[in-house]
Amino acid sequence: MRKIKLIALDLDGTLLDPDKRLSEENAAALARAAEEGIEIVPATGRFYRGMPPVIRDLPYVRYVITVNGAQVFDVIRQETVCGSEIPWQRAVAVMERMDEPDVIYDCYQDGWGWMTQAFYDKAEQYAANVHSLDMIKNLRTPVPELKATLKERAKGVQKIQVFFRDMDFRAEMLRALPQEFPDLVVTSSIVNNVEFNSREATKGIALGKLAARLGIPVDETMAFGDDDNDITMLRAAGIGVAMGNAPETVKQAADYVTDDCGNSGVAHALRYFLWEKEP
Repeated sequence: MRKIKLIALDLDGTLLDPDKRLSEENAAALARAAEEGIEIVPATGRFYRGMPPVIRDLPYVRYVITVNGAQVFDVIRQETVCGSEIPWQRAVAVMERMDEPDVIYDCYQDGWGWMTQAFYDKAEQYAANVHSLDMIKNLRTPVPELKATLKERAKGVQKIQVFFRDMDFRAEMLRALPQEFPDLVVTSSIVNNVEFNSREATKGIALGKLAARLGIPVDETMAFGDDDNDITMLRAAGIGVAMGNAPETVKQAADYVTDDCGNSGVAHALRYFLWEKEP
């Protein structure tokens, strides 16, 4: 069997169940892998402070891939290992484009979320569910007008996130926006959003950079994911595992499809590849 030295795991829809909880089964499997010397690396679209405490408090996690790969963060040193941001001028151009349709948007900058006050006030109209609304309300600081704030700060942006009410229009934008902004990566991580990152900010690139830093061959890594922003990571890893709840595009990018996030699919795949070879 292939030796695995690093496991990268998306959080929402992958390691966490639909209620954003870490199951006992998944927790036990990760602890066992860590005891065997395997690096456990959460890999999320969230920024570090926006990760659930149940993940941030795992004692064996040293590195995390955050903001879709815009930052690799060293938890012990509390510093960025590597990253890639959108120039603030380009971020403003994206937001000007998204001022036209019926959407709201925010951005991640300096490891925190920022949103125009008027968007923040009507977030419940655009949030996909109660968990998404809770994240917006608790992990964003409203500012009078976000584009003006970015111009004033003149600093790079880690991610732009756009929320839609019209799902047909969102699908249309997912097809069109990569052509309009070819210098950026356009993905999605929840059912009603579109996300923009730097071209160099993908989970797959971040996984490769971290593995190289740790002296781990990339074919000795394993990655789990369930959405479009996980595809690069599934393809980059030695073993890419898609969740049973993932869309077909994600499953096609993976080497293996496990059970869904509500049934501890991560633990099932770890047992299959590392220990018990269960089907």
